[in-house]
Amino acid sequence: MTARSATDALEAKLGHRFRTPDLLTEALTHASIATRARPDNQRLEFLGDRVLGLIIAEALLAEDLEATEGQIAPRFNALVRKETCAEIAAGIGIGEAMVLGRSEAISGGRRKTALLGDAMEAVIAAVYRDAGFEAARKVVLHHWNSHIRTAAEDALDAKTTLQEWAQARGLSPPEYREVARSGPDHAPVFTIEAILENGVSARAEASAKRTAQQAAAQAILAKLEAAE
Repeated sequence: MTARSATDALEAKLGHRFRTPDLLTEALTHASIATRARPDNQRLEFLGDRVLGLIIAEALLAEDLEATEGQIAPRFNALVRKETCAEIAAGIGIGEAMVLGRSEAISGGRRKTALLGDAMEAVIAAVYRDAGFEAARKVVLHHWNSHIRTAAEDALDAKTTLQEWAQARGLSPPEYREVARSGPDHAPVFTIEAILENGVSARAEASAKRTAQQAAAQAILAKLEAAE
């Protein structure tokens, strides 16, 4: 698939045709290939994170008029975390359309959670810059709709659930290790590995350690469920 056909396909799945195509190009450009003439997507990613957060916060409050802030917060975190953004990005073809340096492309950058998540946020910002907040809201609500409906289930405290699972079987509490950190200081990406005493482990990436720990715990729970 050519770069042009990939972006055409992305616009179709995204549900937004850009009046300023350069915004989409910037949103899809990774730092590994950026130049002065072709800026990377970090600034748009920064903005898109905030636009996404506002849209999701409003949607959650409208979805459940009785929920307290304490109930809304974990649902919000589940919906805006890097893994959710990456899942949606992969589904609409952002990976195929990303502009990467050769080494990043060879190393599987089009499938990396951090890169996909960042690009998704950058694309949201690009829509916002291209056509305004309502256009961005339309795109986000369309692609996040099913996740918003199941947010209460997705936001269950995976770390607590995993610890209870371990204790019920006489195992020590799970251990969480930071195995890598990448990205700029203003937007770090942490890779956390969760490990059970019986050797079962899983890794996850997120922009906050706590979020990565929760995602890693959730990944172990999924492994345990699949093994039953």
